[in-house]
Amino acid sequence: MADLLWDDVKCFFDPDTMGSLPDVRVPDVSVEGWQAVLDLAAEKGWKYQYAEGETVLPLPRAEVVLSRPVDAECPSLRVWPTGDVLAVFRFLDDEVVDFDVDLRELQGQERLDVLCGFLQAIGRRLGKPVLMDGEGAHGHPILGFDVETDRVVLLMEP
Repeated sequence: MADLLWDDVKCFFDPDTMGSLPDVRVPDVSVEGWQAVLDLAAEKGWKYQYAEGETVLPLPRAEVVLSRPVDAECPSLRVWPTGDVLAVFRFLDDEVVDFDVDLRELQGQERLDVLCGFLQAIGRRLGKPVLMDGEGAHGHPILGFDVETDRVVLLMEP
């Protein structure tokens, strides 16, 4: 059974009203948590690409990425849990795993299930909630992976 039903949440997936790039985050992590996410991408067989600026590079260890100089270009990790759904991780903070998804790619029950599975995989690996805020609405999660129920739940009323 699906964690969320499209008909119940589709209002939160409208790029025109919610912004097309909601922010997804896992708060209160460490460098080890970041490394667990990097390891998960490889273990799951998800396609991924690490880049610093426009230069594509082999994926380094999390401690290397997170210890770059302050004035260095912010690296990104692009992860495709499926061929047509992309998550872009940005290494902005060693205490918060943070990434964007594109609502235009997440239309319909099938794509919602992909997102829920992706959030579950990360949340289960880290043993932490994974929260999705509307674009620019940091701190006001719409939905997220709940560790206690082991599923993605709605955190805001439609």
